Amino acid sequence: MNILLCCSAGMSTSLLVTKMEKSAQEQGIDCTIWAVGSSEVNKEMEKANVILLGPQVRYLLSKLEKSGKEKGIPVATINPMFYGLCNGEEVLKQAITLIKGE
Repeated sequence: MNILLCCSAGMSTSLLVTKMEKSAQEQGIDCTIWAVGSSEVNKEMEKANVILLGPQVRYLLSKLEKSGKEKGIPVATINPMFYGLCNGEEVLKQAITLIKGE
């Protein structure tokens, strides 16, 4: 499972990536999680099973949803509360739910 996070510059989500990786490890979930800036997301899209956008780049949602739909990749905005609290467990749950199509 490959989870791509997108934010303004790819740096503000780095702590969230770490928390998500820790949660995945604790649950025995094999996944790769990485973050990129909004200018790089289109180049990285092909590698992802799901794309989650930081609240600060939610304006990209409709554009990326269209591209994602063409490639079978779900795209969503991270819940601002979970993002702000850096709740890796909840954001990981969101990603898994999207990948499973629930």
